[in-house]
Amino acid sequence: MPDPSYSCPFCRLESDAAGTTCPHCGAPVDVRAKVSMSGWVEQPPVRDMTRLHFSHSTCQISGSYVPVAELALDGQDSVYFPHHALLHAEPSVDLDLMRMPDGWRRSLAGLPVYVMTARGPGHLALSADEPGDTVAVPLLPGRSIDVAEHRFLAATGNVGYEWYRSPVWFKTTHEHETIMHYPLGPYFDRFHASETPGLLLLHAPGSTFVRDLADGDVVCVKPLSLVWKDKSVQASLHTERARDAQGFYMWVKLTGPGRVMIKSIFGYAGWSGSIVDSSTPRTRQAW
Repeated sequence: MPDPSYSCPFCRLESDAAGTTCPHCGAPVDVRAKVSMSGWVEQPPVRDMTRLHFSHSTCQISGSYVPVAELALDGQDSVYFPHHALLHAEPSVDLDLMRMPDGWRRSLAGLPVYVMTARGPGHLALSADEPGDTVAVPLLPGRSIDVAEHRFLAATGNVGYEWYRSPVWFKTTHEHETIMHYPLGPYFDRFHASETPGLLLLHAPGSTFVRDLADGDVVCVKPLSLVWKDKSVQASLHTERARDAQGFYMWVKLTGPGRVMIKSIFGYAGWSGSIVDSSTPRTRQAW
Protein backbone atom coordinates (compact mmCIF):
# COMPACT_ATOMS: atom_id res chain seq x y z
CA MET A 1 0.00 0.00 0.00
CA PRO A 2 1.31 3.48 -0.78
CA ASP A 3 2.39 5.75 2.05
CA PRO A 4 -0.56 7.95 3.14
CA SER A 5 1.83 10.92 3.25
CA TYR A 6 3.29 10.19 -0.18
CA SER A 7 5.66 12.78 -1.67
CA CYS A 8 5.95 12.46 -5.45
CA PRO A 9 9.63 12.29 -6.53
CA PHE A 10 8.77 13.93 -9.86
CA CYS A 11 6.55 16.94 -9.08
CA ARG A 12 7.56 16.94 -5.38
CA LEU A 13 4.04 17.57 -4.13
CA GLU A 14 2.46 15.62 -1.33
CA SER A 15 -0.79 13.67 -1.48
CA ASP A 16 -2.56 10.85 0.31
CA ALA A 17 -1.70 8.58 -2.67
CA ALA A 18 -5.04 6.82 -2.39
CA GLY A 19 -4.71 5.78 -6.04
CA THR A 20 -1.88 4.36 -8.10
CA THR A 21 -0.72 7.69 -9.54
CA CYS A 22 0.16 11.13 -8.25
CA PRO A 23 -3.02 13.26 -8.49
CA HIS A 24 -0.95 16.36 -9.33
CA CYS A 25 1.32 15.21 -12.19
CA GLY A 26 0.10 11.69 -13.00
CA ALA A 27 3.40 9.91 -12.29
CA PRO A 28 2.92 6.29 -11.12
CA VAL A 29 3.49 5.88 -7.37
CA ASP A 30 4.96 2.40 -7.87
CA VAL A 31 7.85 3.58 -10.08
CA ARG A 32 11.23 4.49 -8.67
CA ALA A 33 13.15 7.38 -10.16
CA LYS A 34 15.58 6.28 -12.88
CA VAL A 35 18.67 8.45 -12.92
CA SER A 36 21.24 8.34 -15.74
CA MET A 37 24.99 8.49 -15.15
CA SER A 38 24.98 12.19 -16.03
CA GLY A 39 22.20 13.06 -13.58
CA TRP A 40 19.11 13.18 -15.80
CA VAL A 41 15.94 11.71 -14.28
CA GLU A 42 13.62 9.90 -16.69
CA GLN A 43 10.10 11.33 -16.46
CA PRO A 44 7.71 8.35 -16.55
CA PRO A 45 4.94 8.76 -19.14
CA VAL A 46 1.46 9.31 -17.79
CA ARG A 47 -0.36 6.00 -17.99
CA ASP A 48 -3.51 5.52 -20.02
CA MET A 49 -6.67 6.65 -18.15
CA THR A 50 -4.71 8.43 -15.42
CA ARG A 51 -6.77 11.11 -13.69
CA LEU A 52 -5.36 14.44 -12.51
CA HIS A 53 -7.10 16.77 -10.06
CA PHE A 54 -7.13 20.57 -10.07
CA SER A 55 -9.43 22.91 -8.14
CA HIS A 56 -12.92 21.33 -8.40
CA SER A 57 -12.23 19.60 -11.73
CA THR A 58 -10.38 16.60 -13.18
CA CYS A 59 -8.32 15.81 -16.26
CA GLN A 60 -8.05 12.26 -17.58
CA ILE A 61 -5.17 11.38 -19.92
CA SER A 62 -6.47 8.80 -22.40
CA GLY A 63 -4.32 6.85 -24.82
CA SER A 64 -0.56 6.34 -24.94
CA TYR A 65 0.57 6.92 -28.55
CA VAL A 66 -1.26 10.20 -29.24
CA PRO A 67 -2.68 11.07 -25.78
CA VAL A 68 -5.91 12.97 -25.28
CA ALA A 69 -6.51 15.20 -22.26
CA GLU A 70 -10.21 14.97 -21.38
CA LEU A 71 -11.28 17.58 -18.86
CA ALA A 72 -14.36 17.44 -16.65
CA LEU A 73 -14.79 21.10 -15.76
CA ASP A 74 -16.69 22.30 -12.76
CA GLY A 75 -18.81 25.43 -13.18
CA GLN A 76 -16.25 27.41 -11.17
CA ASP A 77 -13.25 26.40 -13.28
CA SER A 78 -11.84 27.34 -16.68
CA VAL A 79 -8.90 26.46 -18.93
CA TYR A 80 -7.27 28.03 -21.97
CA PHE A 81 -5.47 26.35 -24.85
CA PRO A 82 -4.36 26.77 -28.51
CA HIS A 83 -7.49 26.71 -30.68
CA HIS A 84 -6.20 23.88 -32.89
CA ALA A 85 -5.90 21.51 -29.89
CA LEU A 86 -9.66 21.21 -29.29
CA LEU A 87 -10.86 17.68 -30.11
CA HIS A 88 -14.44 17.74 -28.81
CA ALA A 89 -16.61 19.63 -26.33
CA GLU A 90 -20.08 19.32 -24.83
CA PRO A 91 -22.63 22.07 -25.58
CA SER A 92 -22.71 23.04 -21.91
CA VAL A 93 -19.06 24.17 -22.06
CA ASP A 94 -18.76 27.90 -22.68
CA LEU A 95 -16.10 28.40 -25.38
CA ASP A 96 -14.64 31.79 -26.24
CA LEU A 97 -11.63 33.36 -27.93
CA MET A 98 -8.92 35.28 -26.11
CA ARG A 99 -6.82 37.42 -28.42
CA MET A 100 -3.14 37.46 -27.52
CA PRO A 101 -1.33 40.81 -27.31
CA ASP A 102 0.91 41.85 -30.22
CA GLY A 103 -0.76 39.41 -32.59
CA TRP A 104 1.24 40.58 -35.61
CA ARG A 105 4.55 39.50 -34.11
CA ARG A 106 3.00 36.21 -32.94
CA SER A 107 1.74 35.55 -36.45
CA LEU A 108 5.18 36.21 -37.96
CA ALA A 109 6.71 33.83 -35.40
CA GLY A 110 4.25 31.07 -36.26
CA LEU A 111 2.50 31.24 -32.87
CA PRO A 112 -1.28 31.17 -32.43
CA VAL A 113 -2.79 34.66 -32.50
CA TYR A 114 -5.89 33.46 -30.65
CA VAL A 115 -6.13 31.24 -27.60
CA MET A 116 -9.43 29.55 -26.75
CA THR A 117 -10.97 29.58 -23.30
CA ALA A 118 -13.41 27.03 -21.90
CA ARG A 119 -15.55 27.33 -18.78
CA GLY A 120 -17.56 24.54 -17.21
CA PRO A 121 -19.63 22.75 -16.40
CA GLY A 122 -19.05 20.01 -18.95
CA HIS A 123 -16.49 17.88 -20.74
CA LEU A 124 -13.99 18.82 -23.44
CA ALA A 125 -10.94 17.08 -24.86
CA LEU A 126 -7.62 18.38 -26.15
CA SER A 127 -4.97 16.70 -28.29
CA ALA A 128 -1.62 17.84 -29.67
CA ASP A 129 -2.36 15.74 -32.78
CA GLU A 130 1.06 14.03 -32.84
CA PRO A 131 2.72 11.12 -31.02
CA GLY A 132 4.39 11.89 -27.71
CA ASP A 133 3.77 12.33 -24.01
CA THR A 134 1.45 14.67 -22.17
CA VAL A 135 3.47 16.36 -19.43
CA ALA A 136 1.59 17.74 -16.42
CA VAL A 137 3.39 20.53 -14.55
CA PRO A 138 1.67 21.61 -11.30
CA LEU A 139 2.41 25.24 -10.48
CA LEU A 140 2.39 26.39 -6.88
CA PRO A 141 1.89 30.10 -6.12
CA GLY A 142 5.01 32.07 -6.94
CA ARG A 143 6.47 29.58 -9.41
CA SER A 144 7.21 30.56 -13.02
CA ILE A 145 8.47 28.38 -15.85
CA ASP A 146 9.54 29.15 -19.42
CA VAL A 147 8.23 26.80 -22.11
CA ALA A 148 9.68 26.27 -25.58
CA GLU A 149 7.50 27.14 -28.55
CA HIS A 150 4.74 24.73 -29.64
CA ARG A 151 4.90 22.65 -26.46
CA PHE A 152 1.91 24.34 -24.75
CA LEU A 153 -1.29 22.24 -24.62
CA ALA A 154 -3.46 23.80 -21.88
CA ALA A 155 -3.43 25.72 -18.61
CA THR A 156 -5.97 26.33 -15.88
CA GLY A 157 -7.57 29.75 -15.87
CA ASN A 158 -5.70 30.94 -12.79
CA VAL A 159 -2.29 30.46 -14.46
CA GLY A 160 -0.81 33.65 -15.88
CA TYR A 161 0.56 33.60 -19.43
CA GLU A 162 2.97 35.94 -21.18
CA TRP A 163 5.58 35.57 -23.89
CA TYR A 164 8.93 37.19 -24.48
CA ARG A 165 11.72 37.21 -27.02
CA SER A 166 14.16 34.33 -26.80
CA PRO A 167 17.57 35.22 -25.29
CA VAL A 168 19.27 32.72 -27.62
CA TRP A 169 20.03 34.23 -31.03
CA PHE A 170 22.75 35.02 -33.54
CA LYS A 171 23.18 37.24 -36.60
CA THR A 172 24.59 36.52 -40.03
CA THR A 173 25.05 38.68 -43.11
CA HIS A 174 24.18 37.77 -46.68
CA GLU A 175 24.66 40.22 -49.53
CA HIS A 176 24.80 43.15 -47.10
CA GLU A 177 21.63 41.99 -45.34
CA THR A 178 21.67 41.15 -41.62
CA ILE A 179 19.59 38.09 -40.74
CA MET A 180 18.49 37.11 -37.24
CA HIS A 181 18.40 33.43 -36.26
CA TYR A 182 16.74 31.89 -33.19
CA PRO A 183 17.81 28.28 -32.48
CA LEU A 184 15.11 27.94 -29.77
CA GLY A 185 12.51 29.84 -31.78
CA PRO A 186 11.90 33.60 -31.57
CA TYR A 187 9.89 33.47 -28.33
CA PHE A 188 9.42 31.69 -25.01
CA ASP A 189 6.06 31.14 -23.33
CA ARG A 190 6.10 32.02 -19.62
CA PHE A 191 3.51 30.61 -17.22
CA HIS A 192 3.16 31.47 -13.55
CA ALA A 193 0.80 30.87 -10.65
CA SER A 194 0.02 33.79 -8.39
CA GLU A 195 -2.38 33.19 -5.50
CA THR A 196 -3.66 29.63 -6.01
CA PRO A 197 -2.12 26.41 -7.39
CA GLY A 198 -2.55 25.85 -11.12
CA LEU A 199 -1.96 23.12 -13.67
CA LEU A 200 -0.06 23.36 -16.95
CA LEU A 201 -0.27 20.65 -19.65
CA LEU A 202 2.50 20.35 -22.24
CA HIS A 203 3.16 17.98 -25.13
CA ALA A 204 6.60 16.49 -25.77
CA PRO A 205 7.46 14.10 -28.62
CA GLY A 206 9.76 11.30 -27.51
CA SER A 207 10.93 10.51 -23.98
CA THR A 208 11.41 13.29 -21.44
CA PHE A 209 14.08 13.85 -18.80
CA VAL A 210 14.43 16.39 -15.99
CA ARG A 211 17.45 17.66 -14.14
CA ASP A 212 18.05 19.92 -11.15
CA LEU A 213 20.82 22.46 -11.62
CA ALA A 214 22.46 23.92 -8.54
CA ASP A 215 23.53 27.56 -8.49
CA GLY A 216 26.24 27.89 -11.16
CA ASP A 217 25.75 24.40 -12.63
CA VAL A 218 25.90 24.37 -16.43
CA VAL A 219 24.63 21.87 -18.98
CA CYS A 220 24.57 22.17 -22.78
CA VAL A 221 21.59 20.72 -24.66
CA LYS A 222 20.38 20.59 -28.25
CA PRO A 223 18.30 23.74 -28.87
CA LEU A 224 15.13 21.94 -30.00
CA SER A 225 15.33 19.38 -27.19
CA LEU A 226 14.31 21.91 -24.52
CA VAL A 227 10.74 21.51 -23.21
CA TRP A 228 10.73 23.86 -20.23
CA LYS A 229 12.99 25.45 -17.65
CA ASP A 230 12.46 27.28 -14.39
CA LYS A 231 12.50 31.06 -14.77
CA SER A 232 15.66 31.12 -12.64
CA VAL A 233 17.62 29.06 -15.21
CA GLN A 234 19.54 31.25 -17.64
CA ALA A 235 19.72 30.21 -21.32
CA SER A 236 22.40 31.38 -23.76
CA LEU A 237 23.97 30.31 -27.05
CA HIS A 238 27.08 28.12 -27.08
CA THR A 239 28.80 27.31 -30.37
CA GLU A 240 31.58 24.91 -31.29
CA ARG A 241 33.61 24.92 -34.50
CA ALA A 242 35.29 21.86 -35.96
CA ARG A 243 38.98 22.26 -36.72
CA ASP A 244 39.62 23.24 -40.34
CA ALA A 245 35.85 23.61 -40.92
CA GLN A 246 33.71 26.59 -41.82
CA GLY A 247 30.56 25.60 -39.94
CA PHE A 248 29.42 25.88 -36.34
CA TYR A 249 27.64 23.41 -34.14
CA MET A 250 25.14 24.96 -31.74
CA TRP A 251 24.08 24.24 -28.18
CA VAL A 252 21.95 26.00 -25.64
CA LYS A 253 23.84 26.55 -22.41
CA LEU A 254 21.60 26.32 -19.36
CA THR A 255 22.94 27.76 -16.10
CA GLY A 256 21.35 27.02 -12.72
CA PRO A 257 19.83 27.28 -10.25
CA GLY A 258 16.60 25.60 -11.27
CA ARG A 259 15.00 22.65 -13.00
CA VAL A 260 14.94 21.86 -16.72
CA MET A 261 13.21 19.28 -18.93
CA ILE A 262 14.38 18.01 -22.31
CA LYS A 263 12.93 15.57 -24.85
CA SER A 264 14.72 12.89 -26.83
CA ILE A 265 13.43 14.05 -30.26
CA PHE A 266 15.26 17.07 -31.65
CA GLY A 267 16.39 18.55 -34.94
CA TYR A 268 19.78 19.36 -36.41
CA ALA A 269 21.43 22.42 -34.89
CA GLY A 270 24.28 23.73 -36.97
CA TRP A 271 25.28 26.55 -39.25
CA SER A 272 27.65 26.72 -42.22
CA GLY A 273 29.01 30.22 -42.55
CA SER A 274 30.06 33.10 -40.35
CA ILE A 275 28.29 34.44 -37.28
CA VAL A 276 28.73 38.20 -37.00
CA ASP A 277 27.02 38.64 -33.62
CA SER A 278 25.29 36.47 -31.05
CA SER A 279 23.81 36.41 -27.57
CA THR A 280 26.99 34.66 -26.40
CA PRO A 281 29.94 35.65 -28.62
CA ARG A 282 32.49 33.19 -27.20
CA THR A 283 33.07 30.15 -29.43
CA ARG A 284 34.93 27.00 -28.52
CA GLN A 285 36.94 25.00 -31.04
CA ALA A 286 36.40 21.26 -30.84
CA TRP A 287 36.97 17.90 -32.49
